[in-house]
Amino acid sequence: MSSTVLITGAAGWLGGLLAAELINDPRTPDLRLILADIVEPNAPPLSKSICIKADLTDKAQLETLFSTEFGIPDTVYCLHGIMSRGAEDNFDLGVKINVDSVRLLLEATRSYCEASVKFIFTSSLAVYGGPLPDVVTTSTIATPQGSYGFGKLTSELFINEYSRRGWVDGRIVRLPTILVRPGAPSLASSSFISAIIREPLHGVETVCPIGDSINSPELSLKSWLASPETTIKNIVTAKHIPAEKFLPHTRVICLPGFTATVRDELEALFKVAGQDALNLVKFKDDPVNRRLVSSWPSAFDNSYALSLGFAVDEGGMEPIVQRFWDRVHAVDK
Repeated sequence: MSSTVLITGAAGWLGGLLAAELINDPRTPDLRLILADIVEPNAPPLSKSICIKADLTDKAQLETLFSTEFGIPDTVYCLHGIMSRGAEDNFDLGVKINVDSVRLLLEATRSYCEASVKFIFTSSLAVYGGPLPDVVTTSTIATPQGSYGFGKLTSELFINEYSRRGWVDGRIVRLPTILVRPGAPSLASSSFISAIIREPLHGVETVCPIGDSINSPELSLKSWLASPETTIKNIVTAKHIPAEKFLPHTRVICLPGFTATVRDELEALFKVAGQDALNLVKFKDDPVNRRLVSSWPSAFDNSYALSLGFAVDEGGMEPIVQRFWDRVHAVDK
């Protein structure tokens, strides 16, 4: 039996990792990929793929994704969006991409696909804000303090409603901040969390927007984190969980993660790569960036997600930094 999977945002780093992971997923046999983004995605090697350049805010262009030679998808991964600082700086564009285009994709999925179609949406811990408990649980109310979180939460509500009505089988995964992300910095407010590891390990200077020096108390800022490897495995796992396993009132799952401070990151960088790497991190405090990131929760109860079969990183920050360092050296060789 073949499986046809549509991925929007497929030209992005996460979309590319997901496509490659699905190819190796034994529970997704005879995979056919429909890959779409605002720029034409690259097909994974040896894959059965159709790559489409499309403006996903345009209804006519979006609907072409459901009329390819591969036919109607049985799974839709909605990964596209504009990141946190980009949405904060341009509210109208953020709503157009993070809300309007997601609803268009939901409507097309409802119109063209069977009701059993799995609609998997990557959301964010940015949906939280304001006074929060020390540990966020499945019952913690989301009150975003930024436009990015507002957009993500709005789309979550649509997906929950479409699932309640039986129009799609929605799965909403709220991602921790992922590190270490390769490639160029993004418009995410959390982009620095990867940059202060990635750039120094490549021998490149970078700016930390939290605090004004290595001794700044602001470096105690905590974040909720996960590695790329664990995150991608969990996004694939979301496809395979039986619908009846979810809580009856919501399709939201906060993916497992761990808590670390900016200082924890810098200490791991020092342990893995030494003082020369640490010296490449410069400091210039950005109050807007710090406000957005500090409004997000830094500790979650992982028990519900783990009970569904999702995985969590073990060992904290240092093994993640070490794996990235090893990859950098492998490329250099």
